[in-house]
Amino acid sequence: MSPKAGKTALRVAIPLAVWLGVWQLASLWVGRELLLPAPAAVWNCLLRLGVTREFWLAAGYTLLRVASGLAGGVVLGALLAFLTHFCPWADWVFSPAIRVLRATPVVSFILLVYLWVARTHIPGLIAGMMVLPVVWGSLTEGLKAVDGRLLELARAYGFSRLKTLRLIYLPSLRPHFTAALLNGFGLAWKSGVAAEVLCPPKWAVGSSIQKARQALETPELFAWTAVIVVLSLALEGLLKLWLRPRGEGTA
Repeated sequence: MSPKAGKTALRVAIPLAVWLGVWQLASLWVGRELLLPAPAAVWNCLLRLGVTREFWLAAGYTLLRVASGLAGGVVLGALLAFLTHFCPWADWVFSPAIRVLRATPVVSFILLVYLWVARTHIPGLIAGMMVLPVVWGSLTEGLKAVDGRLLELARAYGFSRLKTLRLIYLPSLRPHFTAALLNGFGLAWKSGVAAEVLCPPKWAVGSSIQKARQALETPELFAWTAVIVVLSLALEGLLKLWLRPRGEGTA
């Protein structure tokens, strides 16, 4: 193992060991598994869940719903950012609505959408609604920050709109899009699972959390929460690798 890899491993292992120790001591102090199970009890529960078909179906469907909501929110948010930037009438119509969407609590949207949409589709829809304002806001700021001198140069050389988009707008927007996607992923994940808890579909991590809560199975509740955290961190890491500029870190 290289010194850099060893240092990275220590930076992960030491805080993890400290907080697991705190958790263990807190569990011993409380003395009731119903209120705070020990890490070992949660780990054993996680191992039991991991060999069941229901566990993988719940995790898979949750990932699918969050991913579809994230993709929809990113596409729609990007389209609206370009539309409101280049069309004044679209800015007047859509910008206030998007700002209201950004300011409204996610629980309100979940309960409202529950009246009109099937439970299976609610988590993806809510995830997309939470991502859209983030992408729109970040790309709108990026469009405003595009270097006007480059645009003047493009006009002077007679660039087509497509060429201007490809050579000037897209490179300038890359950092804004990367930040929006990373922030949007976190929102999509949390809001999607929250929607599953409040409007539980048949197969979902959120539905499993709700069932564990109703049955007072606290170790199982903690185990599903650990699944959410691990999946979120793993997927965010993969997303960062995918968004990293090509060639970076390969030397």
